[in-house]
Amino acid sequence: MAHDVSREVRAIIAEQLSIPVDTLKDEVTLDSLGADSLDRVEIVMNLEDHFSIEIDDEQAEKLSTIGDVVAYIQTLVKS
Repeated sequence: MAHDVSREVRAIIAEQLSIPVDTLKDEVTLDSLGADSLDRVEIVMNLEDHFSIEIDDEQAEKLSTIGDVVAYIQTLVKS
């Protein structure tokens, strides 16, 4: 399950930013990918819709790397 979350998170981010999914390594930051504040909001909304979760705005602002996003989503989708 954890691997699926990682793959799905990367696919959502790659689609939003129109970049190849294989460039999304854990240590890559959203800022370095050129994600502006609107991109970040749309990524969060897409993640919330896809995983049927709610991401706190304050927490969303703390997510800077792909790894951060994946790890946070994994904590929310665990049952």
